[in-house]
Amino acid sequence: MADDILRAKRKQFVNSVCEGTINGLLDELLEKKVLNQEEMERIKLVKATVTDKARNLCDSVTRKGPQASQILLTYISKEDSYLAGVLELQSGTPAANTVSTDDIQGGHSSSSEIKEEQNKKGDTFLVPSGNLKLCSSESAQKIREKNDPEIYPIMDRFTRTRLALIICNTDFDHLPRRDGADVDLREMRLLLQGLGYTVKEKENLTALAMTNAVKEFADCPEHKTSDSTFLVFMSHGIQEGICGKSHSDKEADILKLDTIFGLMNTLKCPSLKDKPKVIIIQACRGENRGVVLVKDSVGDTGKKFLVDADLEDDGIKKAHIEKDFITFCSSTPNNVSWRHPTKGSIFIMELIKHMEEYACSCDLEDIFRKVRFSFDQPGFSLQMPTTERVTLTKRFYLFPGQ
Repeated sequence: MADDILRAKRKQFVNSVCEGTINGLLDELLEKKVLNQEEMERIKLVKATVTDKARNLCDSVTRKGPQASQILLTYISKEDSYLAGVLELQSGTPAANTVSTDDIQGGHSSSSEIKEEQNKKGDTFLVPSGNLKLCSSESAQKIREKNDPEIYPIMDRFTRTRLALIICNTDFDHLPRRDGADVDLREMRLLLQGLGYTVKEKENLTALAMTNAVKEFADCPEHKTSDSTFLVFMSHGIQEGICGKSHSDKEADILKLDTIFGLMNTLKCPSLKDKPKVIIIQACRGENRGVVLVKDSVGDTGKKFLVDADLEDDGIKKAHIEKDFITFCSSTPNNVSWRHPTKGSIFIMELIKHMEEYACSCDLEDIFRKVRFSFDQPGFSLQMPTTERVTLTKRFYLFPGQ
C-alpha cells in the first residue's frame, strides 16, 4: 500500500525534498482534505529547517493511511521529477501505482474511522522516528511464550485505538519560560506515536484546565478498544504538585497527583480497567539539589552559577495508589529536575533513548530501571528519576511494530 511505500521512502524524502515542493504538497493536501488548515499551518509556520518540515509532513500523511499517502506520491510524480527519481516513483514502479479501493477500506474501518474523526478535531498523527527498534513477530511470540500469563494482553494493532495525552506548559504568567520544552514535546510525541498511540496535546494550561483535560481524556470512548494509555505532564512544579500557567507565590495554581489518579481510576475511567496506565512527570518536586545551578522552580532567583550553567531545572508529589498504574518521575521527592534550554530535559532525553532501544525486548519496568541506571553514571549525578506507586500486576511489553 502507498503508506507502506512512503514509510519505506521516508529517509530519502526528508533528505531530498525542497521547500517549494513542500509548499506545493501542503496546498495539494489541503485542497484534497488530507490536511486541515490547522495542520497545514502547524507544518508550514513551524520555525524549523526544511528537513524538519519534510519529516513532519511525511509522518502526518503516512499516519493517515494509503489514500492520503497516494495523493502525496502522485503529486511528487507529476510535479517534481528529481524527487520522483530519488524515490523511484517513475511510471510503472509500485509506488506510482494507484491504491485500490480494497487497499483503502481493508478490514479495519473502525480504527480508521476513529482516526478520521480525530483528524477533524485537530489531533496530531505522526509515525515514529527511525530510531525506534521494532519487535518482530517471532521475538514477540518468544517473549509471550516465556512469560505468559504474566503479560498484559496487547490488542491487534489494526483495530485497537490507543490514546496518549501530553500536557506541556512552556509559557507562564508569573514564572520563567521553560526553554527547551518544545524539544521534549516533539520527541515525546514521536515516541508515543511510534509505539502506536494517537497523541492528544495540550499546552499552557491552568491547573483547572489540566484537570478538565484529564477528565475529558478519561471519558474518551477509544479506551474501550485500547489496551493501555500514557499520560505525560511537563511543567514547572513544587512539592505539592504540577504548576499551572497562572501559578505564583501569591496564588497557587497546582494540579495534584491525587487528582490525576482520581480521574483515571477504575471508577472514573472503567474503560481502562485492568489495563496499564503510565504516568510520566517531568517537573521539579521541591527545592533541594546536590549542586547549585540556575533553575525553573518557583523560587528561581534568575542567577547563573559556575556549575554547567546551560542546565536548568523544573518541580512533585507521590502518586495515589491505584491498580495497573505506574508513575515515572524525573526526580526523587523534594528535589529539582534539570533541563537544557535548547536540547530539552535530560530525563526526557534519557527516557526516549532507552524506550527506542529496549521497548522491542524489555518490559516497561525494566526499561525504567535502565533509565535510572543511566543516571547513576558519571556526568548524570544531577538527579535520580524514580518509579513510584507501581500497581502493575503483570509485565507491560509494548511490542513496537506489533
